[in-house]
Amino acid sequence: MSWIQRRATIFGVLALAGTLLLSACSSGGTPADTSSPSGSSSAATGSDKALTIGVTVYNMSSFISAGKDGIDQYAKDNNITIQWNSANNDVTTQANQVDQYIGAGVDAILIVPVQQGTLQPQVDSAKAKGIPLIEVNTSLRNDSVSASVLPDDVKAGEQEAQMMMDKIGCTGNVVELEGPLGSSPQIDRGQGISNVLAKCPNVKLLASDTANWSRDDAVNLMKNWISAFGDQIDGVISQNDDMGLGALQALREANMSIPVVGIDGIEDGLNAVKSGDFIGTNLQNGTVELAAGLAVAAKIARGEPTDTTYTYLMPEITSDNVDLAIQHVVTDRAQFLAGLTTLLNQNLVAGGNIAYEGLPGQPKTAS
Repeated sequence: MSWIQRRATIFGVLALAGTLLLSACSSGGTPADTSSPSGSSSAATGSDKALTIGVTVYNMSSFISAGKDGIDQYAKDNNITIQWNSANNDVTTQANQVDQYIGAGVDAILIVPVQQGTLQPQVDSAKAKGIPLIEVNTSLRNDSVSASVLPDDVKAGEQEAQMMMDKIGCTGNVVELEGPLGSSPQIDRGQGISNVLAKCPNVKLLASDTANWSRDDAVNLMKNWISAFGDQIDGVISQNDDMGLGALQALREANMSIPVVGIDGIEDGLNAVKSGDFIGTNLQNGTVELAAGLAVAAKIARGEPTDTTYTYLMPEITSDNVDLAIQHVVTDRAQFLAGLTTLLNQNLVAGGNIAYEGLPGQPKTAS
């Protein structure tokens, strides 16, 4: 074969390759994934466009750790790469993390804020660059976010306070363990607690202070209150389970037995309800709630229709329904995670209850 013939052959091959490449690009580039098994409870639905979503959380509490499991499962099921960061309760750190995500050009940002009223420059920057920013679990109180998936924390505070009032007969003295000051749950749960205490004039709030969602911080704070008030304390209202468990440890060390109530329904909190150490809690299943936030972020990033405001309604957990809650959070967790995408797809329909997971008396629709 002559040099001219060889050159013609090479050019012909290159031309054919170019034609095939253009054909692939014009038909959407990446072919659709049709390999999901029939009947799989975790098969991705809707668009299969690959996404990269940045997540920043206030810290790695027990609740957030459970939420990360849900996020990782939903991401695995739905062709999403997660970039994960914890701000360790520092607003400046969280601002830097959001800036990094914006600079990297992620498809969406999911944020569990350290404090409300912060990150305005980051919200504005994300909006200017067309990157959806979704708040979940705690609120920035900013109308410019793309979507919100938030609990009704006022109602949760009312529910736990009412459990305590029922227990002590609306008379006596209580102490209140608060979340990080300035965070939306601390403010809203505190408002709910105040709403109920206002109806019980014979109840005195001896003290309230933050333990920053931390079990260890709550141990130390409760020890101080025991030293100050001793057996005057008739009940502990904790704005989350971790702090309630810290208070429980301090009470045991002081050989005191008084009722404790919490919020979140983490594994240890549910076990405390089952054993009788807690009179109750409110199930804010981080696995469901944070994964729901990711699902909304993915729908927005893929241009799929979705509501932009969802409210997570926490079911009360007592000795009557704690066993099933433990199955979802602990004993049957692998099975629960396997069906998470299907559950969320059902919950995220118009009017659906994003907190629904089949607990007794839990409505399928939002109310």
